[in-house]
Amino acid sequence: MFSKSKINEPGPKAEAEKTNSPTASPRSGTEFTSTTPKTKPAASVLSSDLTITGNLRTTGDIQVEGTVEGDIRAHLLTVGETATIRGEIVADDIVVNGRVIGRVRGLKVRLTSTARVEGDIIHKTIAIESGAHFEGSVQRQDDPLATGRTTPPTASSMAPGMTNSQVGSSAPKAPDTTN
Repeated sequence: MFSKSKINEPGPKAEAEKTNSPTASPRSGTEFTSTTPKTKPAASVLSSDLTITGNLRTTGDIQVEGTVEGDIRAHLLTVGETATIRGEIVADDIVVNGRVIGRVRGLKVRLTSTARVEGDIIHKTIAIESGAHFEGSVQRQDDPLATGRTTPPTASSMAPGMTNSQVGSSAPKAPDTTN
């Protein structure tokens, strides 16, 4: 009727279940897969005493308080009041409290009252608070994060024979030879 097995010792069936479970060791050939949703990692913070030379790229969030000499690409970029960025910044959401010297490309761009921007801004939506300093042009695009040329050519980059009326067209027009 009853067997004399010990309660805490697994039998043959329990041993087989243990090796086939999702929490089995990697050596057994199965890997652990979590069913809990992944939490969003905290923003990476670059402190005010940090200077970085080079480009930064993440799918997460960055808060810059120090100095970056290079381009930054992120999901959410916050430029702190003590920060200086020399390079292009590209993000879904950009909040500028400090100084940016370079192009700004974002779906949502916000310049706070302490912002100092020297460069062009390409955006889908923009907010500029009273007191913000800005030197450059502002251009609205449906997809400002798309790569490629986003500014019209300047006179110095025009092809020979191209006139100012042709700036922004896809190709220079051939000279008119009709009399």
